Amino acid sequence: MKLSKILTILLCLVLSSCAELQQVVNQLPQGGGVLSEAQIGDGLKQALQFGIDKQVSKLTQTDGFLGNALVKIAIPEELKVVEDGLRKIGLGNLADEGVKALNRAAEDAVKEATPIFIDAVSGISFADAKNILLGADNAATTYLQSRTTSPLYNKFHPVIKNSFGKVGADAIWENLIHKYNTIPFVKQVNPDLTQYVTNKALDGVFTMIAVEEKEIRNKVGARTTNLLRQVFALQDNK
Repeated sequence: MKLSKILTILLCLVLSSCAELQQVVNQLPQGGGVLSEAQIGDGLKQALQFGIDKQVSKLTQTDGFLGNALVKIAIPEELKVVEDGLRKIGLGNLADEGVKALNRAAEDAVKEATPIFIDAVSGISFADAKNILLGADNAATTYLQSRTTSPLYNKFHPVIKNSFGKVGADAIWENLIHKYNTIPFVKQVNPDLTQYVTNKALDGVFTMIAVEEKEIRNKVGARTTNLLRQVFALQDNK
């Protein structure tokens, strides 16, 4: 084979390899090479922390729960009869105050408990960070929820109980339930509203963290740090 033909073949092979190499490089996140599992985990933690800073903080404001259809705490199912009974005798305003009191307690408690969530995120270990990154829009939030709900509940419950007294929700509901229980022929009720609001407040927190996670996953502009841009660029190319 002539030397010119050999050189031509070698050149084609080199150019082909270069094109493939460039394609691989283009698929890597900008600003760095292949990310480690630890770096991906740090990026996921940052996304969750942003959820707390930007979304959960909204819950601590007046009407943060009450005015947000995603997380508003309604009267528990077993107390629907209380609401209906009070409205039938012209005390619908008491039922409305009862709903407001539940939400006010949650708003106050989340304000006090935000450091608990921050600690939970910083201490979480992502065993399979890449699979979480490439998962559903709320995969990191779901992972956090599955790993922290029980310990968070134990810490959050006394905060809710204290908030019930602080915002007057305990007195409102004691009066409301007393009024209902005096209606003739009704079944007496005495629910554990602290437990109910604790669970609903936790659900609300995770719901709002998931909102921010979805935002970061789907909108490049929401990735406001280099780490977020590098980590979630991997997800974009999945």
